[in-house]
Amino acid sequence: MCSYIGASLPCYALVKYTSSRDFPIDRLDLASTTRSIETMVKTRVGAVRPWALLALALLLIAGSCVEAADEQAANGGGRRRRTHRRSAAAVADMMVPITFLNASVEKGAVCMDGTPAAYHLDPGSGAGSKSWIVNLEGGGWCNNARTCRFRTRTHHGSSNFMERQIAFTGIMSASPAENPDFYNWNRVKIRYCDSASFAGDTFDKGTGLYFRGQRIWEEAIQHLLSIGMASADRALLTGCSAGGLAAILHCDQFGAFFAGRSTTVKCLADAGLFLDAVDVSGGRSLRSYYGDIVAMQGVAPNLPPTCTDHLDATSCFFPQNIIDSIKTPIFLLNAAYDVWQIEESLAPSKADPSRAWRACKFNRSACNASQINFLQGFRDQMVASVRGFSGSKSNGLFINSCFAHCQSELPATWNGTPAIQNKRIAKSVGDWYFGRAEVKAIDCPYPCDNTCRNII
Repeated sequence: MCSYIGASLPCYALVKYTSSRDFPIDRLDLASTTRSIETMVKTRVGAVRPWALLALALLLIAGSCVEAADEQAANGGGRRRRTHRRSAAAVADMMVPITFLNASVEKGAVCMDGTPAAYHLDPGSGAGSKSWIVNLEGGGWCNNARTCRFRTRTHHGSSNFMERQIAFTGIMSASPAENPDFYNWNRVKIRYCDSASFAGDTFDKGTGLYFRGQRIWEEAIQHLLSIGMASADRALLTGCSAGGLAAILHCDQFGAFFAGRSTTVKCLADAGLFLDAVDVSGGRSLRSYYGDIVAMQGVAPNLPPTCTDHLDATSCFFPQNIIDSIKTPIFLLNAAYDVWQIEESLAPSKADPSRAWRACKFNRSACNASQINFLQGFRDQMVASVRGFSGSKSNGLFINSCFAHCQSELPATWNGTPAIQNKRIAKSVGDWYFGRAEVKAIDCPYPCDNTCRNII
């Protein structure tokens, strides 16, 4: 049995690495893997690969880690059993059903395989009934026919494979203890099935694939406005990873939907600060990858014109070239040593044929001095990229020195640790959104921070 994630790291690392190294996703999101194993096997048995079976087994082990936490928190057999029942009930309470945007199919707002787009909504209550969080789901991208066709056999390319219920945790949680500032808001997660951060708009006749992320974005927001969001007092657009990039790309568009209203509109991008960085071979792996996405999925017309009026479209898919001109207040939450970028942008297999970085990129303790210096240079580039952005009083920052990726939807990181100057992420975001304090927190370089829940 592995240890409780609140006390040690093995379970947390296990959850991160239940995904295949070659599968184009940002991370394994426990909140979106809550469908029962039995249902998944029945519906997808023809498409399940060996690594997926391993992932399912590891998820069961990860679940036992959480149960082990309950056991550690309660002394005595009978009390322990009651804790398990409470835990199961709490999970059931977090489950939020899916809604399909069937009416938007005729407008072309569809997943890559032509199935309807979808979202999950947990209605607000009390003082939060006129406040809205719109969360854009993440999940990587695809840049060629092979990888895009593969994704149509997953929930990242087809709503046929989307979980009918998912758990809302972290910033999406309905628990006042876990999520004190936003727990009673209307909380919405728009599902991600276009593979270009909700920004593409084309149809590929050769593959029969629809790249309609921009239409999904627009139709979903218009629908939410029609069911009550138009009268919102407060609105927050957020997302993690590819969803965090989407929140940056669409931040001003989101603000424009509320033009002429008194709504307080802001955006939060979690792990969305993808850098146009030089990889370990001296090339630019992520730039090449992004260039393919932008070209294949017709992204260019939907990028911020304040960027495309002087830079090429691929450059304008990188947040560092966008954030300074965003007018809507935005908060950037990012690990300075973002593990997805370390693994897939800085030291991908193609850039490391000798496998010199193989151990280091998956285990920071295996890095030699030269490799640590390279990672420190990446951190320096990230800090430099937000220098102009941080000059605006309306913007917020929380860049910690953790080896992590996505921290706003995991309970352990959202309102647990890490912290910068003793302030947690949830408190930092809440202070920024409600104007209780200016938040421009940038951690000192690794290894100074002992509050990190590192996942490599």
